[in-house]
Amino acid sequence: MKIYTRKGDDGSTSLWYGGRVPKPDLRTEAYGTLDEACSDLGCARALCGEGEAELAGDILALQNALFVAGAELATAPEAADRLEDGVSRVTEAMTAEVEEAIDRYMDRVDLPPKFVIPGGNELSSHLDVARTVIRRAERRVVTIKLEDELTSDELIRFLNRASDLCFAMARFADVDEPELFEGRG
Repeated sequence: MKIYTRKGDDGSTSLWYGGRVPKPDLRTEAYGTLDEACSDLGCARALCGEGEAELAGDILALQNALFVAGAELATAPEAADRLEDGVSRVTEAMTAEVEEAIDRYMDRVDLPPKFVIPGGNELSSHLDVARTVIRRAERRVVTIKLEDELTSDELIRFLNRASDLCFAMARFADVDEPELFEGRG
């Protein structure tokens, strides 16, 4: 099986349910950015040890949810009614699940009173990179909304919480020496 189609050789890509757009289209940028975040989350998950099954499971769940968000973004707006909740469209329940995970991790973390400087360990560093990449995707999605091309604001809420979850998981995975990572005032 060949994985290349040669259709994108002209600098365009297909949207689900019809149409082609230039590769630097905002939608393509947004779902490509989510793909980047998902890959970095894969690096983080690969670093989870045997005692970090909960964290690895939550990272995998977030990766799956980012694929749903990516599918929504990769769909032509006029075909939004063809999307399936939780499969190719982000739902309020998905956002609520992410919020529950954030609270579960933050209940077990003591944050320093300043901004955290990433880099406590390799696992937390990958989670922090994924956090910033998801924030970039969120900015792209807000731009799509400003152009009246977004069919649901839930996607923005979900991405906002997804980056918060990466922060919470990174702090949970970080070294237990807050004085080393007090951050900037």
